[in-house]
Formats: sequence, C-alpha cells, structure tokens
Amino acid sequence: MLTLDFHPAGRHFLQIPGPSPVPDRILRAMSYPTIDHRGPEFGALGLKVLSGIQKIFKTSQPVIIYPASGTGAWEAALSNTLSPGDHVLMYETGHFATLWKKMAEALGLKPEFLGLPGIEGWRRGVQADMIAERLRADTGHSIKAVCVVHNETSTGVTSNIAAVRKAIDSVGHPALLLVDTISGLACADYRHDEWGVDVTVSGSQKGLMLPPGISFNAVSKKAIEASKTAKLPRAFWDWTEIIEMNKVGYWPYTPNTNLLYGLHEALDMILGEGLDNVFARHQRLAAACRTAVDTWGLEVQCKDAAVYSPVLTGVMTPEGVDADAVRKVIYERFNMSLGTGLGKMKGRMFRIGHLGEANELTLMATLAGCEMGLKLAGIKLAGSGVAAAMENLSASGQETPRLQRVS
Repeated sequence: MLTLDFHPAGRHFLQIPGPSPVPDRILRAMSYPTIDHRGPEFGALGLKVLSGIQKIFKTSQPVIIYPASGTGAWEAALSNTLSPGDHVLMYETGHFATLWKKMAEALGLKPEFLGLPGIEGWRRGVQADMIAERLRADTGHSIKAVCVVHNETSTGVTSNIAAVRKAIDSVGHPALLLVDTISGLACADYRHDEWGVDVTVSGSQKGLMLPPGISFNAVSKKAIEASKTAKLPRAFWDWTEIIEMNKVGYWPYTPNTNLLYGLHEALDMILGEGLDNVFARHQRLAAACRTAVDTWGLEVQCKDAAVYSPVLTGVMTPEGVDADAVRKVIYERFNMSLGTGLGKMKGRMFRIGHLGEANELTLMATLAGCEMGLKLAGIKLAGSGVAAAMENLSASGQETPRLQRVS
C-alpha cells in the first residue's frame, strides 16, 4: 500500500539530474494569483518570457512554449517538420535518444539509428564523422532530418553540436538538424543560431529550475519553411498559430499561467547571474564531482573527457554491485535521491545531478551522502572523494556571483 508519510528531519536532497530542486524564489512567484490569459497584464508577461527565453537559447528566431513535458516538444519538433514515411537519421547516445527514435517510429517515420556498438555508444558523444559519412552516401537526399541529443541525461555525455552541423554542411546535405537539449539548456553552453540548429527541444525541469510542465521548440527559418509542407498530423502542436499569437504575448489555447510566472522568475535569476557565470558554475561543480569519483576509485560513466557533462556525473559501481541497491541505502539512510541507471545501464551506475541552483555546499553535502552510502553498501573506496572535492573547489578560488535583477 502506498504511503505518503515519509517525513524525516531536514530537507530532502533531490540530486537526480532533473527534475531539479525548485528554488523558493520561483515557488513564491508561482503562488501569485492566476490572471486573465486574454487580459493586458498577461500579454506583457507573455512578451517578457518569450523575449527572455530567446536569450537562453541564444536565438533571434521564435521559441514556441508548450504546456507540456519535453516528450511533447519531441513530438512537436518531428510533427511540424516531417511527413509520413520520411527517413530520419538519429544518433544513439543513450536512453533518451532511444526513446526519441521509438517516438519517430510511432509517428510513422523511418528512423535509422547510427552509433557505436553496444555499451560503448552510451559512454561517448555523437561521432560527427559517422554522420558525415552516412550523409555523403545519401546521394538522393532521402534523409530529411538528423536528430541528436545534446546532453544525454542517462549517461552524462554532452555532445558537440557545432561539429554535427559542420558534418552536415561538409557534404552539402539539406537535412534539417533537430537537437534535444532538454537537460542541457541553461546548464551547458548552447547556441541555437550560431550552431545552425533547425529545431531545438527543451524543457522546464532541468537547468531552468522549474517543475515539469513547460517545453520548448526553438525554430529556424528553414524549419518554419519545412513546416509549410510537412504532412504529419498536428493540431495542438502546430507552430503556425502559436507564432502568430505570440507576437502580442498570447497563445491560441489556455496557457499554464502560474508556471509562466515561475519561468519569468527563473529567467530573471539566470540572466541576473549571467549565462557565462551559470555555465562556469556548472563546469566547476562537475569537475569537483568527477574528482571525488576518481578518488573513490570508481569509474565515471562518460569515457571521453572532451564531452563530460556539466549537468550530471554517471558513477559506475564495481562489477557485481547493484547500483540501485547502493541508491536505496543512500535514500533510506540519508534522505537523498540519486538518479538510477536507465536502459542498458540499469543497475550498473547511479547518476549525481549537479544542475540548476546547485552550489559548492550543495555538492559537498551530496558527495558526503554518497561516500557514506558507498561505505555502508560495503564498497571499499580508494580514498576520500569528499576531501578531494573540497580541495578541488578551494583551489578554484571562484567567488559566488551576485545576482542582478533583470528589468
């Protein structure tokens, strides 16, 4: 029987790689009274969040905001640009790339999965040269889109999207580039316009520090043109009317007003800290976390240092040790949630989230809980990862940026 009376002392440590903890400031903003979504105040709110989210995506093009999960934004990206039976090239980097492929199949597309074999493909980023080679062979241009995941939440790998764009351009292929940065946005550097992305998919519950319930499509002019001839069925997801009504700050359906209040506050926090400072903070915490894992004598899931994720760190447990059993010890003893291994990595790893509002002390508490839990689970550690991470952070000498209110 389900019980909801688990209330140990202190705050629960939610250290999964999303949903990330929602700051009190955002929770307070979400508690404002709901207003008329056709009134003038709402129009002003709509224009403000639409302008602010463009800065996060680094785009001057439209960003469509849906009252949906990231999965909805996946479907919107595909259904607005493609037609039944279209051939799409999708790169396997982990569990979420796999789920996006399954969705493409369900929508009547013909996805081709490219990637390194076995587990190896889940421990490295997108190999742009493989995409170039496959597109070079597609002389008839039957491939209509290339779909890749920027930050693969299941593995802790952040792929080089600029290299993927370069690979497509190097062979003169006209395929659209669709990118999922659901967990990467506002954590890892992302440049929709500069990297030539046609549709970028994201969600609210990761770096934006909001509850689940908002998702995004940032779209290029090429993608909008493709949407005019795309034949996959779409109604709610259709960009056309949304983009038109967004010009004055409104939506063609009832929007999630209180989550938009939260988005407004989140944008204020992120832009007030400064995107470059946000990215540097995430990189600093990730480096300290990996230092702890190395000192424990355990292996980081990502095997390529060039694509380590600043969002999360995947930790491989020793052979024969069930990672979920370790997670269970940590949850029950220290009231802390860590991410489970997904798909091919189930039971072989756990994931430490260090994203959103995370700071040095958040990370240190998390690593302390992990180190105590690993010992309680009977894993012999090579050294104290907590001490190593402390030394790493102390050596960085980075002061916490003071937030500025964005007008």
